[in-house]
Amino acid sequence: MKKSAAVFMAAVFVGTMVLSGCGNKEGAAEHVAALIDAIYTQERTDTTDAQCEEAKKAWDRLTEEQKKLVAGEFADPDYFGKNTGDASKDDPRNQDGIGEKELLVVSFGTSFNDSRVSDIKGIEDALQAAYPEWSVRRAFTSQIIINHIQARDGEKIDNVSQALERAAANGVKHLVVQPTHLMHGVEYDELAAAVETCRDRFESVSIAEPMLGAVGADASAINEDKAAVARAVTEEAVKEAGYDRLAGAKEDGTAFVFMGHGTSHTAKVSYSQMQTQMSALGYDNVYIGTVEGNPEETSCEAVIEAVAAAGYKNVILRPLMVVAGDHANNDMAGEDEDSWKSMFIASGKFDRVDTQIYGLGSIEAIQALYAAHTAAAMNE
Repeated sequence: MKKSAAVFMAAVFVGTMVLSGCGNKEGAAEHVAALIDAIYTQERTDTTDAQCEEAKKAWDRLTEEQKKLVAGEFADPDYFGKNTGDASKDDPRNQDGIGEKELLVVSFGTSFNDSRVSDIKGIEDALQAAYPEWSVRRAFTSQIIINHIQARDGEKIDNVSQALERAAANGVKHLVVQPTHLMHGVEYDELAAAVETCRDRFESVSIAEPMLGAVGADASAINEDKAAVARAVTEEAVKEAGYDRLAGAKEDGTAFVFMGHGTSHTAKVSYSQMQTQMSALGYDNVYIGTVEGNPEETSCEAVIEAVAAAGYKNVILRPLMVVAGDHANNDMAGEDEDSWKSMFIASGKFDRVDTQIYGLGSIEAIQALYAAHTAAAMNE
């Protein structure tokens, strides 16, 4: 009887695969691509959990040859197939039993497992060590990344709405939100708006400063936060490059280029301010760029011209981002012709172009800066 039922179910499954166009290798790959495209969305719904599970199961049924054929609007073989490290080393920090005081650490997120552990978890662990009487919890603002991690690795990370609801349901009275965002940009504004909608569910709510602190009026406005970040990332880059000091790299004809994301938000002036800050510290061979080339002087082409005009023949690229995720690995250090590494090489202006793939979140001085911002929010 059991055997007959099993045979019947197998027949139903095969029939379903044929009807859905999955009876051949191209159709099966197209089916998986469609499932991936369906969860590549910024909106979480009641069906998201089931969709993530279905996409992974369908991927696992593919042969190695079929996996290479997965291609959709957003889907490709790397969605499930790329090895980005061991997700089991991460902690989603979505536990209940929070207590009355919660420190909610909000990040954009990354699907690169090793970077998530070293950069985002690194910040969270440092904050938990600094404030052991507070329960540190996590939220990501990118549902696309949340879905990717959940589908591929089975790790469930709260979005902001889920995290705030979890805090309220657990009876949290005092909530401090620490964004790991670089600046007061779009992500920060949306986070602040989301927190505001549930402020009356807690006795006190404070939102801490992002990494670079206050934006300032124009490109000349700098502050201690920007100075701390400039010193921290430059010191790490110089050490990683094998120099004792930045001046030694300059004498060797080496320039450092720190690549941020870029934004059309008014906070884009923060990148210009970081260039001003580098100059104020005497870091003449350090340049700030952005993936999106916004502001204009931070585009790859503009930075190439500036570095070449200053006479530097060696270039070291490093991300000015909290995590060394997709932008760092692909847009900066990738082998495609439109990556920064490829464009610097193709310019023919430099003898050597190297990359350092490390996020800001793994630097102890940056973690300490976040801890200071958190302390200020706690003391409000």
